[in-house]
Amino acid sequence: MSATGHDPDTLPALEGGQDPAASKERLRLWLKLLKAARLVEADLRERFRAGYATTLPRFDVMAALSRSRDGLRMSELSMELKVSNGNVTGIVDRLVGEGLVVRVPVDNDRRAMTVRLTGKGRETFDMLAAVHEGWVDGLLGAVGAEEARDLGRTLDRISAEAAAHMETIGKEGKDR
Repeated sequence: MSATGHDPDTLPALEGGQDPAASKERLRLWLKLLKAARLVEADLRERFRAGYATTLPRFDVMAALSRSRDGLRMSELSMELKVSNGNVTGIVDRLVGEGLVVRVPVDNDRRAMTVRLTGKGRETFDMLAAVHEGWVDGLLGAVGAEEARDLGRTLDRISAEAAAHMETIGKEGKDR
């Protein structure tokens, strides 16, 4: 049994592996994706810290809230960001303290709160989003627009396959 409670020998097989050379290339691709993502993320974290005394997770919370006019429940925010409720709570607490977000009670559920950007939060996010876009554009400047679209489509396929596989694993875990 693994730490996740799944027996690795009983997990569903993934497609691929038929061609050893292609399999090695996919493994190399995976390692390159990880390296590139980690380098870009580290650069962005440092730029947010040094230039704006903020963090990438705070930016991510504000970005998620900016896409939802009515705000998000804390649990929805956690799910969207794929982090624990505790992580989101700490970030939201600090954003509330700075007047960037507010917590609003949910009708008919005394325990639930919806989090929304304030006017100040929206202005701050809009400024940070523009700066962030410029940074990413510079970091990925070696990739042309058409190549970026093609790579985006490829990454969408990879993400869909991984999500479908995770769903299969989740269903199997519930059946035990």
